[in-house]
Amino acid sequence: MERSARNPLRGKVASITRGAGMAEAAIEIGGGQKIVSTISLASVDRLKLQPGDAVTAVIQASEVIVGK
Repeated sequence: MERSARNPLRGKVASITRGAGMAEAAIEIGGGQKIVSTISLASVDRLKLQPGDAVTAVIQASEVIVGK
């Protein structure tokens, strides 16, 4: 798959938590770090995501807002 983003992070699915319309996918990327993504249930089903699957996370965001 070709893409313009140049920040692919390879890892393994640690967990999939299904909600009403969305799912939370936790991906272990090494060094004890995880990335958590919210994706549609349709995407989880289409990709047949399961814990242990090898995946690539690509971050596409113009900004990240964190507050406390």
